[in-house]
Amino acid sequence: MIDLTMHPENLKNTVELAKKRNILIPTFKQMRDPDAHTPAKIKERLKGKGLWDVDPVNLFRITWKNQPQQSGGLYGKVNYFEVPREITGIKTRIFAICGKWFPTGAHKVGASFGCLVPRLVTGQFDPTRHKAVWPSTGNYCRGGAYNSQLLGCDSIAILPEGMSKERFEWLKTVAGEIIATPGTESNVKEIYDKVAEIRATRPEAFIFNQFEELGNHLWHYTVTGNAMEEVFEEVKGARDRLAGAVVTSGSAGTTAVGDYLRTLHPTFKFGVGEALQCPTLIWNGFGDHRIEGIGDKHVPWVHNVKNTDLVFAIDDNICMAMIRFCNEPEGKKYLKRIGVKDRDIEQLDLMGISGAANVAMAIKMAKYYEMTEHDIILTVFTDSMEMYGSRLDEMNEQKGPYTQEQAAIDHARYVLGMGVDGMQELNYYDRKRIHNLKYYTWVEQQGKTSEELNAQWYDPDYWINVQNMADVIDEKIEAFNQMTGLAGTEQSCTT
Repeated sequence: MIDLTMHPENLKNTVELAKKRNILIPTFKQMRDPDAHTPAKIKERLKGKGLWDVDPVNLFRITWKNQPQQSGGLYGKVNYFEVPREITGIKTRIFAICGKWFPTGAHKVGASFGCLVPRLVTGQFDPTRHKAVWPSTGNYCRGGAYNSQLLGCDSIAILPEGMSKERFEWLKTVAGEIIATPGTESNVKEIYDKVAEIRATRPEAFIFNQFEELGNHLWHYTVTGNAMEEVFEEVKGARDRLAGAVVTSGSAGTTAVGDYLRTLHPTFKFGVGEALQCPTLIWNGFGDHRIEGIGDKHVPWVHNVKNTDLVFAIDDNICMAMIRFCNEPEGKKYLKRIGVKDRDIEQLDLMGISGAANVAMAIKMAKYYEMTEHDIILTVFTDSMEMYGSRLDEMNEQKGPYTQEQAAIDHARYVLGMGVDGMQELNYYDRKRIHNLKYYTWVEQQGKTSEELNAQWYDPDYWINVQNMADVIDEKIEAFNQMTGLAGTEQSCTT
């Protein structure tokens, strides 16, 4: 469960800080349906603010429904993209909800909010004396540092030194401190080691570990799951069904959408992916890979493995080839030549590297289950190519200028020629094997109990109790806003 124990003395400090900075905190209900529930004064202020501006009013842009513009936008429908069939080579339709239009350009700003705010409004975290520590393989520490700024908190961002330079450059503008740990995406143990060191030596540090914070699961269950269902209801035809959904593992927060969608579509299939070069879920394997942001070599605490139908090991060469022919000028010419519409070509940069992995999984799922044109698969573009321009430059330096001929080769080899290798449909004991891997990280190394580990598997109410906490936390948020004196007044968020 998410700890909602009240700490009244700390809470006084937090309320005073929020009052001083005129910070109004949004509820889960407002993030799900911002147009209906966001105060008019907040909407008015948003009209004059950029999407990435470090202003507390942008807390009300933690939603999948921001208008797709860099400044002044309000709300609309969920932002999504249908991957063209000319690219996928299959009849099944694939829709991805798009993280680009969150502040920071990635949905992790929402996941970090889900971890931070329950601690903030209960007084467990005191921004006047604590520093928020955000351990991450990429976007989570960016979202956490950004939210910390908006909420008046000091922050420490931790991420592997091998992540893209775009991440580090932007972090310098918002994080109080940046720590680069050895390795790349799959070096999560090194991140945990640094967190343990900080916990032991810096009493002001308050750790928000996305891999174990159940607020991560709750935010995606409540907000992302609902967004996916809205997209399905919008795009489905009379004979269509929601056949499946796929996400990469990473911190496993987005795996909560499988729990949400299962309540509405009991027979749909849910798949979780990782890199073939680090196949922990499928083969208990290890290694380094290039799918940024999906840390491996462990099973996150927040992953409800019992609800996972398939696991995928995606060759990171597929992802790198896809972002190349979808973004290089000659690649775009090739796509136009094979019939991809101009409007779709111009939106392909909505898909980052992990988004390409999600598309690959969706294609494999469709082929494995022999899905038809009446089947729909949902997925997520967690971020966009805005974070990975340097990766294209690196490939051009290593391999030479990209050509239409190479685009045709990459498309045929890595996408059209994709088979059903590197995937496994899970039975009961396959799921239990993956679940049991949590023991070695979380019980042996991170202080969890075997009793709670067993509860995640055997107690039918464990995950349901977590997923039902959004309304309770909303009550805490509303009470906090009342204590600041800002709720229901003419005031709005200002810096």
